[in-house]
Amino acid sequence: MIGLYRAYTGKVVMNGVDIMSVDDDILKKVRTGIGVLFQSGALIGSMTLSENVSLPLSDLKGLSPEFIRLLIKIKLGMVNLAGYDHHYPAELSGGMKKRAGLARAMVMDPTILFFDEPSAGLDPVTSAEIYDMIKSINENLGTTMVIVTHDLDLIFRIAHRVIMLDKEVKGIIAEGDPHELKEVTSDPRVYNFFNRKY
Repeated sequence: MIGLYRAYTGKVVMNGVDIMSVDDDILKKVRTGIGVLFQSGALIGSMTLSENVSLPLSDLKGLSPEFIRLLIKIKLGMVNLAGYDHHYPAELSGGMKKRAGLARAMVMDPTILFFDEPSAGLDPVTSAEIYDMIKSINENLGTTMVIVTHDLDLIFRIAHRVIMLDKEVKGIIAEGDPHELKEVTSDPRVYNFFNRKY
């Protein structure tokens, strides 16, 4: 969906641009409006949080060091990591690493944020904190969220619309409001997933 691989067929349209059919220069421009939180956080261990968060800014010209420092402080503050800018990833808990990755994903003020299993490897309390943070960003900034997850708690707490994929079908088997899919579906795979029937 973010253009790492080109689709064989079909379209992926973001902000009016089919990213499957454009050249690399246009794709790079479209990607400036996209933030990605990888499952592991994907922080570079030899860099401080400040350096990690500033990575997406490295291609931009004309930003003063003072502005970059202020922007990093704002983004780290948004994810409750104020004062951690000089810490290294090894000095952080799993939840803090996820939040640092989220700060980096948001540093360019993207209109779309992609999340890959944002609660993977986290305890229930930390997962709930991440859910609340994602929901707050969505509500307060109006950022569109695309979340890949199998975590039903996250789905029911945050999602307005879900798309359920099936590896055997190699496609979509259900889409809609998760609360409705839990109650009204004729597909046993969908019913079993949303009702935790195994």
